[in-house]
Amino acid sequence: MIYDFHTHTYLSDGVLSPMELIRTAHVQDYGVIAVTDHVGLEDQERIIKTLLGECRRASEAWGIVALAGVEITHVPKSLIGEAAQRARDFGAQIVLVHGETIVEPVEPGSNLAALSSPYVDILAHPGLITEDEASLAAEMGIFLEISTRRGHSLTNGHVAKVGLDGGARLLLDSDAHRPEDLLTEKLISMVARGAGLTGPEEATLLESNPPALLERRGLTAQPR
Repeated sequence: MIYDFHTHTYLSDGVLSPMELIRTAHVQDYGVIAVTDHVGLEDQERIIKTLLGECRRASEAWGIVALAGVEITHVPKSLIGEAAQRARDFGAQIVLVHGETIVEPVEPGSNLAALSSPYVDILAHPGLITEDEASLAAEMGIFLEISTRRGHSLTNGHVAKVGLDGGARLLLDSDAHRPEDLLTEKLISMVARGAGLTGPEEATLLESNPPALLERRGLTAQPR
């Protein structure tokens, strides 16, 4: 089963509608997809409401588990905690925060702010994450992302090493904006190995950690 907890539609900067994205993922052997469009604070209600409805209908029709989520993106670090709680209050099933990737001007301190929030599930592409941040991720139960997206993937090896040394759990996501960005089994395996993961570490990344995230949020890998 392919799990992917980080994707985008035309509700933010992707190219497909939510239903198109979910259908494309379904025919490419996805079992679970989270649709996580970029949000700030004031646009959350509209986007989350739309995604909740579309994901529910897609899950019922096709048997894929489609989850409505958000990626809190370029929000001032002082507002990240508020934004994450607000997203959860509006019903977001998966909450990501856009980490301090080395290819975008994310405000320094965003990683720490995200990892301090009990409402955050995943710190996306966290860049040059520190040992203290990785330890905090482990303490808070927040997953660190290994990314297949160009640019964001440049620090995968660092994230994997520092994250595992700090006891944090890792996930592999596509950060898909276009249909060709979606995961395949071959791509997943190559990126995991490219991040320096051993066979057992890869198995944990791909087989154990995704269900653990779902369990943490009271969700299931079975369609409703």
